[in-house]
Parts: sequence; structure tokens; C-alpha cells
Amino acid sequence: MRYITGIESYSGKKRTAITIGKFDGLHRGHQKLIGKILEYASDGCETVVCAFDMHRESLMTNRERREHLERKVDWLIDCPFTEKLREMEAGEFIEHILMDTFRVSHIVVGTDFTFGRGKRGNARMLKEYAEQYGYSVDVIEKERYCGTVISSTFIKDALAQGNVRLAETLLGYPYEMTGIVQHGRQLGRTLGFPTMNIEPEDRKILPRFGVYACRVKIDGQWYNAVGNAGVKPTVTDEHRRLLEVYVYGYEGDAYGKEVTARFCDFERPETKFGSLEELKNQVISDMKYGERYFRTHGET
Repeated sequence: MRYITGIESYSGKKRTAITIGKFDGLHRGHQKLIGKILEYASDGCETVVCAFDMHRESLMTNRERREHLERKVDWLIDCPFTEKLREMEAGEFIEHILMDTFRVSHIVVGTDFTFGRGKRGNARMLKEYAEQYGYSVDVIEKERYCGTVISSTFIKDALAQGNVRLAETLLGYPYEMTGIVQHGRQLGRTLGFPTMNIEPEDRKILPRFGVYACRVKIDGQWYNAVGNAGVKPTVTDEHRRLLEVYVYGYEGDAYGKEVTARFCDFERPETKFGSLEELKNQVISDMKYGERYFRTHGET
């Protein structure tokens, strides 16, 4: 797969099958769109995913999207939604972007896809121009879960409630975050249970602040863990978002390492305790919860 930033960096020469959108999270609905362009690879087309970056808090970082699509499509374009694109007329977008730049043969979009100045372009307009420019258009119906359309907003709402199991169902894979293990106050070590402080990447959404059963990947190996996502209100007023995890069975030094944490199950909301002794007792309870969870669910 070739990964580029910005449409102007595209240098492909073949005809393409393309899907365009925000692709925040690459959830099950997005996967339907991508699956459809992959069907056209047998036509000799290169497959292109053009993901517009709207500069908001996201379910997925650009790097995570790249890792998910590696070895699946030919091109991934992370495209900043610039003023030039925002003000481009819909007809100009079809002519200069889809045809001149991408040499498109097949366009795959969702039912609510819009483009061009004032969002005047839509799936119907793409179909109206299809015969003139010689491309096909597939408009893919939304994927639903229990009657509700699967969307990035639906998933964000689930995460805001701590419902990481529902988020996993909607995404089609577990919700994760990657970050660098930071030096902290080493309070956990003082209390008898050393923890890791993992800082999420910029604009990456954390689920509801609270305690979760987690799986943590360190140096390529997955470990069971229990962690608190939040700002640690008992011991600091910095309001710095962190995932603080206790990793069962890990005895190495992870400071400065990049690790990935997978959210498996929500236990309780983040709480400000009245004393360190209260905090210690609750952490011991949380660790027992994690042990029970993984005895029941195994290494998921």
C-alpha cells in the first residue's frame, strides 16, 4: 500500500476504484465501502481510500488507519480538508479530482455522501455525470446494529458511556490506543503495585473516564491489565489525560516505550478519593476485578 498526505501528492497512472469519506474508526459501515472497491481490483483498477481529515477528536489516528488498511488497498490518502477543497464547486471536483487526478472507473460512496462547495454534490449528482465521464457509481446502504445506523457518532456515544463492548461490536474490532509510557510520580510503586502511565496520541478519544480491564502490548507481547483512563483526580490536579495501567506479570522497564492498550470491559467510573489509603484499597479491589474478568474471558 502507498500512503500519502494530500490529493496533490497522488501519482498513480492506472484507472482507479475509489471511496471517499471521513473514515473515522473504519467501522463496519466503512468496511462495506472498502470491501466494494476491492471487488473492482480484478478489473485492473488500483484501489484508493481518500480519507478527509476534519481536525476533530477522532476514534482513530491517521497512523492507526494506515495500519488497519496496510496490505488491503493500493492507496491510502489522508487528505486535509483545506479551504481550496471546501470552496471547490461539485462539478469541478468531479472533473479535476475524480477524473483528471484519479482517472476513476468506479466510485463507491455511502448514501449521505456530499462534496463540493456548500455540499451541493451528492450521490445522485455522481450518477448524473456517470455516463458523461464513463465511470460507475455504487451507493452503499448504511450498516445497522439493532435498527440503528452504525456511525462514528454512535461509537463515540458508546465510548462516552464506557460501553467498550458495544464499541467493539460496532467497529468490528476492539477499541485501542497507542502511546508512550511516561514517567510519573511512581505513587503506584510506593503503594505496592507499579503502574504505567500511557499518554494517548493527540486528538485520540479516550473512553469514559474510569477503570477498565485491558490488554496491553509491550515489545510485541500482549499482557492482561487493569487500567484507569482519566486525569487521576486523587493525586493530581493537572487534568492531563492518561491511561494508568497495572500489567499482570510484567516485570520489565517500559519507560519510554510505545505500547498499545486494548479496552476490554468497563468496571467503574473514575473517582476522587479522600485519602491515599482509600485509593489503595480501591486499586486492590480493581486488581481483583481484573483477575476475575480474565479468568472468565481468557486472553481476548
